[in-house]
Amino acid sequence: MSKVLEQKQQLVTDIAEKLRNSKATIFVDYRGLNVAQTTELRKQLREANVEYKVYKNTMTRRAAEQAEIAGVEQELVGPTAVAFSEDDVIAPAKVLNNFAKENEALKIKIGVIEGNVTSADELKALAELPSRDGLLSMLLSVLQAPMRNMALATKAVADQKEEEGA
Repeated sequence: MSKVLEQKQQLVTDIAEKLRNSKATIFVDYRGLNVAQTTELRKQLREANVEYKVYKNTMTRRAAEQAEIAGVEQELVGPTAVAFSEDDVIAPAKVLNNFAKENEALKIKIGVIEGNVTSADELKALAELPSRDGLLSMLLSVLQAPMRNMALATKAVADQKEEEGA
């Protein structure tokens, strides 16, 4: 077997391993972005601990088959970059969606969230969700509301009794 073929097979294996291990994988069309915009996108993704790579579509197609992920093949047409996140499901969607709002050249094609293929619309909806900390603070305020209302009602009754007694 030739050395080039071995390198390509190793690359396909590496991509398949990344597809299996990542919680969120998003495929984007980056056609039309200039160097400064691409550099800024890579910087934002790196800060979110997201790996951003450009592979040949044939290599990515074979890796998806090897990782047993069906449904992404039809989107692997034209310039395609892949964002992998092993830590956070929402982070790559948020960064890419916010960047796409500012730069219309970036188009989200399709994604794989924890092994399930998701459409661009579903990824955008996921990106609009609050962060984990935001969701926890919302939950905390919902849990605190009954106690706060009880305390306010008790204080109002105590104030009313105090006024009647005075």
